[in-house]
Amino acid sequence: MRTLAIGDVHGCLVALKCLLEEVDLQPDDRLVFLGDYVDRGPNSRGVIDHILKLRETHDVVCLTGNHEIMMRSARHDDLMYESWLGYGGKEAIASYAGEDEDETSLDNVPQRHWQFLDEICRPYFEDDSHIFVHGNVRPDLPLDQQRDEILYWEKFANRGPHESGKKVICGHTSQKSGWPLDVGHSVVIDTWACGTGWLTCLNAQTGHFWQANQAGDTRRGTLA
Repeated sequence: MRTLAIGDVHGCLVALKCLLEEVDLQPDDRLVFLGDYVDRGPNSRGVIDHILKLRETHDVVCLTGNHEIMMRSARHDDLMYESWLGYGGKEAIASYAGEDEDETSLDNVPQRHWQFLDEICRPYFEDDSHIFVHGNVRPDLPLDQQRDEILYWEKFANRGPHESGKKVICGHTSQKSGWPLDVGHSVVIDTWACGTGWLTCLNAQTGHFWQANQAGDTRRGTLA
């Protein structure tokens, strides 16, 4: 069984579909999405729909990213709503609007998507050898003692290996080079899909990775 981690998608459905074709998913593969499915890119709605469809046929783990937190908060907080619009929320809302619908309203978001954000997405995931988070972890604390601001919001900082000895795989800190950042004990795979970079899928066991972008281009490599 492969454990395949996918970095910040940010509404880039074309890149996601191309990436999954390149990976050639097998029935026993486990997919771990590191969060930030929404905002900035053109099709947040399509990304969540596609992931929900994947969950019907594969073992799919979905983590919460800071952009999911902002979207959830925007439902009930007018100030957060206005702030969220400036961080890619405007593009997310537009993806939910039909031709004659209000492109400023969250009323168009289907209930199954709120359920995805509220109930399916989780703070972190770990297996026998790896820790998967959206943002970062403190190396001296077990996962159940990590603060939300670290898990979701803090940029990656190389503070050394986690006390568990497990390798950490995270997103959130965009690598404008388009290549994963590998420091041995941790790997960052947010490779700026919503900018001019790539969406990355990493085989956690082997270090092999695949990438795709919104133009439909693909490439692959292996961590050093």
